[in-house]
Amino acid sequence: MRIANSDIDGQKRTVIGIQGIKGVGSRVAQVVVKRAGVDPSVKIGSLPEDKVKALEESVLTYVEYAPNWAVNRQMDYETGADMHLLSQDLTLTQGDDVNRMKMIRSYRGIRHETHHKVRGQRTRSNGRRGLTLGVSKKKG
Repeated sequence: MRIANSDIDGQKRTVIGIQGIKGVGSRVAQVVVKRAGVDPSVKIGSLPEDKVKALEESVLTYVEYAPNWAVNRQMDYETGADMHLLSQDLTLTQGDDVNRMKMIRSYRGIRHETHHKVRGQRTRSNGRRGLTLGVSKKKG
């Protein structure tokens, strides 16, 4: 089944299947299914065509009926609007945001560039990659 440019497994229940769309989590999926008037325990592949259309419509128009704190893109950098991005749009927008931070040489951009932790986590013992693991013994 295809909803919002994402392939969804028809053997899953409706709420779980809708979560297969990037940008839709468990909370958004429950709201969307309730709004569309679909039984959440029914397999998504066995839904009639009109219910699938209602589901797709409620996923795509989520930003219109959701509160502004429940969308995944508040106060967009370019437009200033609240948006809820899905699938490929979400991926591209996140990449653009990271590239903008790198270009203006912000602290977060530099941390992204150097592949370090961005959100203030400790780095002394966690987040190690490659040959930095363990203790190297001096040869003597």
